[in-house]
Order: sequence, then C-alpha cells, then structure tokens
Amino acid sequence: MPAAVHAYIATAADQPLVPTTIERRELGPNDVSIDIAFAGICHSDIHTARGEWGRTAYPVVPGHEIAGVVGAVGPEVTKYKVGDRVGVGCFVDSCRECDACLAGEEQHCVKGMTGTYNAVGRDGQPTHGGYSTAIVVDENYVCGIPEGIGLDEAAPLLCAGITLYSPLKHWKAGPGTKVAIIGLGGLGHVGVKIAHALGAEVTVLSQSLKKLEDGLRLGADHYYATSDPETFTKLRNEFDLIINTVSANLPIKKYLGLLALNGTLVELGLPEHPIEVPAFALTFNRRSFAGSNIGGIAETQEMLEFCAEHGIGAEIEVISADQINEAYERVVASDVRYRFVIDTATLTGA
Repeated sequence: MPAAVHAYIATAADQPLVPTTIERRELGPNDVSIDIAFAGICHSDIHTARGEWGRTAYPVVPGHEIAGVVGAVGPEVTKYKVGDRVGVGCFVDSCRECDACLAGEEQHCVKGMTGTYNAVGRDGQPTHGGYSTAIVVDENYVCGIPEGIGLDEAAPLLCAGITLYSPLKHWKAGPGTKVAIIGLGGLGHVGVKIAHALGAEVTVLSQSLKKLEDGLRLGADHYYATSDPETFTKLRNEFDLIINTVSANLPIKKYLGLLALNGTLVELGLPEHPIEVPAFALTFNRRSFAGSNIGGIAETQEMLEFCAEHGIGAEIEVISADQINEAYERVVASDVRYRFVIDTATLTGA
C-alpha cells in the first residue's frame, strides 16, 4: 500500500510553501524506502517553487539534497539494507538504455533524467522531493553516505558537492594546476574545499572581500575582489581552470582573459539572460568556455567517499520546517553561510 508522509509543498508561484501529507508509492522489488533525516535547500528549489523557470507543475514538494537512513527494501534489492546511511540527489531515474546512461552519465540521459521533484515517474505519478519525511527510490539511483561525515553536512553534497566535484575532476584539477572559483556561496564554498583537497592552488574571485577569512579557512590560497579593476590586470592569463558558480550575467570577456594557455572557464550558474562570449577572448590562448551539470550516480558516490576521506561537508545552518519560507528569502538575499538544511523531524502534516 502507498504510504502517507509529512511534507512541505508549493501550490502556486506566488504562495508560500505549506505543510501537507503526500503519498509515496508502494515499495517495488528494487526500491529502497528512505527515512529522510535532512534535506538541503538549493536555489533550484526556489526557482521551481516560484515558477521562475516557467515549467513548474504544481503542486510540488521541492528538495534534491536528501540524506537519511534506509527504512525498508524491496525483495530484490542488493545494494542496501535497513539502517544504511544513504542519499538521493537531483534525479531518481533515467532511461537506463542510452549511451549516456550506460556510461554512468545518467544526468545527460538522451531521453531526459527523471527529476527528484517536478517530474513524472515511470508509474505516471508526479515526483516529490526531500522536504518530506520519507521517499521511495530505485536502489540504482541511491548513494551510500560513508561514515565520517554527518548526514546534515552530507545532504547538500548530493547537489552542490557533485556539481563542483564533477567539473573539477573532468578538467583534472590537482597538484600543479591553478583553479579559480567565482563566488563563495552555496556552491562555491564546497568547490573551494574540494579543489583544495584535490591539491590545486585555489583562488576565490568574489565581488568583495567580506568573506575573505571564510575563503582562506575553507582552503583558498588567494582571495580577490572582482569589484577592483586591478584584479583583472594582476591575474591575466593566470588560471588553468575557472569555475563560475554565480547565476548573474557576468562580463565573461574579462573572466576569459584570466585563463592561461589551454585554460577552461566552466559555467555552472544559470543567468537570466543569454551569455555573450566574444570570439577573440576564446581564440587567444586557445581558451575554452564550457558547461557542466551535476554528475552521474557512480561519480556522486565517488564524490561522497572523497569528501568523507578528506573530512569535507557543507557549511550549514540547520532549520526547522516552519522556517522554510524565511530561509527562501534569506537565500535570495545571500544571507546564509552557506547552505540551509531542513531537519525533517520537524515536519508535520497540515
């Protein structure tokens, strides 16, 4: 029988999230039922809940940074057992047949991955995310959370962590490389930690120096204010890899000018307007401008193990469910250091 669970739900773009009760599907042969302990608040949740990306199917329960404990397993599950610490990220299914899926790059599924929320599952029912007390997910889309990292600090890694880990690994950040992270926010702060642990020389490029002490504490070797024009002169041709975590429309030409020979600027932020990329800024120094989108299940598992090994977790502020709407406002105002995490034990029904 489907199970009723407590959740917080968005019912319209201009309405606050409210407590409710939703049904999770009956446990299938390969399903894992997860008792959610913590759910991170990602800016994507806010965009979706407020209809800012124009494709929200209301009502929807946001949340794709999910950490908890296995409560039950289907009869054919082999990867997990009751009591295991697990997490779920941005998607809960994919076609499982295309070249991307077979290569472990399910996030690039040709037919489209099934989002953890605001999507439709194989059963024809809408998916609902982690602002809830439990979720049922196929075992192949669940990751184990190693000991050595708290479930609360691990939750944001299921989105923010893999979003940074994947490009850092793909573009081979490590000893002897110079990496710059644009923005020290919910994404950027995790990127600094991971890049430092990979052995790269890490620079933070932030609008101001107000987070300088935090940046150095998190592992940055250098910290510069992009509001200072001298920054772009001093650091010209400096970096092998620049990762932009900011969703604002930046003067990309100026940032491309900071790349060394064969350097790459990777775009993670999703700005409101199209990005202008001058051709000359790319042709000089044989520079590249690229994008990246989360990571596959195997790489997400690798990221979690790497973070546990190096003592990396998100910098968090744990909140109760009745603070979700306030937290949304604070995220928009950049008033959080650096990720809100909901304690789902505080969830109650309507």
